Amino acid sequence: MKLTWNKNPKKRPRVALPNILDDVSSEKEAPDTKSQRQDDSEVGGTHSENDDGRLDLEAKKLAESFRSQGDKLAEEGRYEEALGKWEAALNIVPENAVVHEQKAQVFLEIGDPWKALKSATRATEIDPSWAEAWITLGRAQLNFGEPDSAIRSFETALSINAESKEAKEDLQAAKQLIKKREQLQSSGLDTDAKRFVVGDKNIEPLTNETETCTLGIE
Repeated sequence: MKLTWNKNPKKRPRVALPNILDDVSSEKEAPDTKSQRQDDSEVGGTHSENDDGRLDLEAKKLAESFRSQGDKLAEEGRYEEALGKWEAALNIVPENAVVHEQKAQVFLEIGDPWKALKSATRATEIDPSWAEAWITLGRAQLNFGEPDSAIRSFETALSINAESKEAKEDLQAAKQLIKKREQLQSSGLDTDAKRFVVGDKNIEPLTNETETCTLGIE
């Protein structure tokens, strides 16, 4: 699978920044402090509100910095380091669908379909209107041996973006895997232990041989 970062820049997920000052307890103020706070509000807002906005902006910039560093590391093939940077970004902005989806891509690349499945699922939960997240989820489901679920994910992606070439190709390949499984079952062969793996795009014609089926994704 070829990794492509920010595949669809026109569609970015909704990002919600947490209020990092929620846990700061309020203390009793001296009369002169309260008076000063009232004066501040008369000339354009309280000091506390200004601090909240400044710190939220700094948190957002820091999360974006971690995400960008992770992107660069992933492009260089340094996947474990990339995952560390993305985790740091998610600690600041946990509801970032793009980062969760990119984590899923990397987990697929390093052969961890379970973690890929979890990350891609989270991306679709955060932004269910993002077709790319559903495509990645479908690929994770295929790698995890769930072609039926993958078909539903690819169909969801197409319902969002009917022109998606990736979703169309992956859907057809997943359907071929279903046919392959049905043929193996009808021939009396055990398919429970078989794993559907993302691999070469050209799927071999259906035979009675017990070879592992592959789905191609570039």
